[in-house]
Amino acid sequence: MSENIRDYLRQCPLVAIIRGVTPDEAAAIGAAAFDAGIRIIEVPLNSPDPLASIARLSTSLGDRALIGAGTVLDPGQVADVKEAGGRLIVSPSTDPAVIRATVSAGLVSSPGYFTPSEAFAAIDAGAHALKLFPAEAATPAVIRAQRAVLPRDVPLIVVGGVKPDSMQAWLEAGADGFGLGSGLYKPGQSPAETAEKARAYVAGLGR
Repeated sequence: MSENIRDYLRQCPLVAIIRGVTPDEAAAIGAAAFDAGIRIIEVPLNSPDPLASIARLSTSLGDRALIGAGTVLDPGQVADVKEAGGRLIVSPSTDPAVIRATVSAGLVSSPGYFTPSEAFAAIDAGAHALKLFPAEAATPAVIRAQRAVLPRDVPLIVVGGVKPDSMQAWLEAGADGFGLGSGLYKPGQSPAETAEKARAYVAGLGR
């Protein structure tokens, strides 16, 4: 599973977090992100009918994209996401029970962390990738310092306040990817606007 998420991050190190999307919008918004180059899409579970959105995205994109759920706070939610076709479980916190349930289900685990202690606790529980959150409270220097002790084969994904013109400093410090929330998608936003924002982020990777 660790190699699985690294494969998608190598194609494009961006995660589209489409919080607030509805099932009727999900396939079109997912296609807009995918066509711009993004290969990982997360539907937070505090969105309207998120499992239906995950199911529609999984059907429309298949294994061309890694589709999953965010804001997963309870181990019992993991099985629901898997049943809907999701293959990725993202949390804002370091909860060993959720991580272990994800690994047991054969899904990709990417829990949130902020400190080295949380990072190592997540890795010990089986996490495949780590989500630095909230990145607004950190700097690239934090990633650089953490990279000196964290395993190189565990991707670090920066989430929170990421802008197209701010990514390069994080990448140079050792980040492996970025989760894009409201900077990419806000509820009710059109596929065309989503595509435009996604292209700006993809272009920002090359700056």
